[in-house]
Amino acid sequence: MEFIADFHIHSKYSRATSRDMDVKHLADWAKLKGITLMGTGDFTHHLWLEELKHTLEDCGNGLFKYAGIYFMLTAEVSSIYSKRGRTYRIHNLIFSPSFKSVDKINERLGRIGNLASDGRPILGLDAAELARIVFDIDENCMIVPGHIWTPWFSVFGSMSGFDKIEDCFEKQTDKIFALETGLSSDPAMNWRLSALDKFTLISNSDSHSPQKLGREANVFNCQLDYKTIREVLRTKDKEKFLYTIEFFPEEGKYHYDGHRLCGIRWSPQETKEHNGKCPKCGKPVTVGVVNRVEKLADRPEGFKPENAIPFKSLIPFAEIIADAKGVGKGSVNVEREYMAYLAKFGTEFNILLKASKEELLKSLPPKIVEGILRVRAGKVNIKAGFDGEYGTISIFDDNEGQKKNEEQLSLF
Repeated sequence: MEFIADFHIHSKYSRATSRDMDVKHLADWAKLKGITLMGTGDFTHHLWLEELKHTLEDCGNGLFKYAGIYFMLTAEVSSIYSKRGRTYRIHNLIFSPSFKSVDKINERLGRIGNLASDGRPILGLDAAELARIVFDIDENCMIVPGHIWTPWFSVFGSMSGFDKIEDCFEKQTDKIFALETGLSSDPAMNWRLSALDKFTLISNSDSHSPQKLGREANVFNCQLDYKTIREVLRTKDKEKFLYTIEFFPEEGKYHYDGHRLCGIRWSPQETKEHNGKCPKCGKPVTVGVVNRVEKLADRPEGFKPENAIPFKSLIPFAEIIADAKGVGKGSVNVEREYMAYLAKFGTEFNILLKASKEELLKSLPPKIVEGILRVRAGKVNIKAGFDGEYGTISIFDDNEGQKKNEEQLSLF
């Protein structure tokens, strides 16, 4: 069966997350989005784990279920440690097929640091040692380096990471077979590194609120069970892993270089021209994902490996509605229309990915349909994100996006 999966999220027990990041709201919003399989996130946190154990029904195949939505046990661990005289900050996702293995992982990691401090715990633990601990407990677990290009907290981060996966995971490298691209990069950027060809690239929302579920996700056509999904990822099976759903990477918080406090946003070329120093305060700018990819790449832009999994870049439907109407995406009218349109089409991904132009025009205002079609064609305008600030994206020119004729833009 074909289904959409979002493996990387956080619960209400992680910092800066919505109080609605509980099982019920996750399931409700997964249905609205059209997501069949969710990662639980945060299984290292005792209160969240207790809620998961009491709420989820065990399917007996490594997955769990609540109100028609499937869940896989996942967590993210932040490793901050010194190695060969340098400090590294690496985020890794852990996938587990059972609560039994989760309990053992938590018991072992709990000896190293305080798992109760945050849904995403910070441990003074070498990433290679984390992998060894997890795989020794259960070889069917998965370790996936998270948002691999984020400057401050990732395996390739310009401020905190390595130049090679092997340098990070050492003897455990052969057991790592998937990487998470993160919001600020897409697969095409990663294809420029031949060293990454053997890895399966996955994309997830890293969501801190239910409304942002699925902003990045994975589309499979296989059995809904842990073992099958793990094997699809391990073998990079193009017949069963159909494509990933991506942010336009420019919209990510670390796409370009820059210094947010001073309002400096630079392309890699501009950074080079200024020797990496902010002209306002003199401090080094945060080197973003594009620059870092450029530094490690051994292929030109546009190169596509033969075994590459395809991808589709999308903009959330609420943002398309807001842009078409010329209002903020947090507007009450946007939320009202979003829910009304979903009632007609079933799910957000039905609207964004599957409905034909003719079907869309039957139930949506023409300008919103035009917005959807432009996004599908990649015809968008983006001011790249930098140094922790999201990029700004627009589908229509300023004069197009103005709320000139509300009657044309709304069916209500």
